[in-house]
Amino acid sequence: MNFIPQLINDLILIKPTIHEDSRGYFAETFRQNLFEGAVGYKVDFIQDNESQSIKGVLRGLHYQLPPYAQSKLVRVVKGRVLDVAVDIRKSSPTFGQHVAVELTEENNHQLFIPRGFAHGYVVLSESATFSYKVDNYYSQNFDHGIAFDDPKLGINWRLPLTDLLLSDKDKKHPKLIISSHLFD
Repeated sequence: MNFIPQLINDLILIKPTIHEDSRGYFAETFRQNLFEGAVGYKVDFIQDNESQSIKGVLRGLHYQLPPYAQSKLVRVVKGRVLDVAVDIRKSSPTFGQHVAVELTEENNHQLFIPRGFAHGYVVLSESATFSYKVDNYYSQNFDHGIAFDDPKLGINWRLPLTDLLLSDKDKKHPKLIISSHLFD
C-alpha cells in the first residue's frame, strides 16, 4: 500500500497494491498497522457503510460534531465518483479549502478523511457503489452539512449543476461561513 499525503494536512490518499493475473486480481484494502503508521494515531473503525447511486447523485457535504465526529475511509467498489473533503477546522491554515480525488473501481484508491472535515461525493459513472468505514456512530442530533455549491469553496463537481441530484436535506445546507456548527 502507498499512503500519499494530500495538499491539506491529515488527508491521505491510499493506493493499494494490486496483484493481477488471468483469474482477476487481489488487493489488500485495509491493514490496521500500516494504516495507523501512515495516519500517526490509532483509529478504531466501528462500522462499514455502503451506498449505491445513479449518475449525478451528489451526497454531501456532511459531517458530525463532537462527541459524534467521524473519521472516514472511503472507496468505490463499482463505478466512478469525485470525492471531496473540505477542511472545517476553524483554527486550520487550510480552513475552507478542499481536496477532490477521483475514486474508481479501476484505480482502487481510497481516501482517509479525519474528523474536522466535511465530506461529499458525486457519481460520475452511470451508477456507483460507494463503501466506507467510520470510527463513530451516526447521530441525527450532531449531523450537519455545508452547501455543496458554496462559491467560496470553489468545488468543480465536473457535472453541470442542473444535472445534479440531491436529497431535500442536502439542498438546504448553509454556506460554510454562515454555519455556526464547525470544529474549533
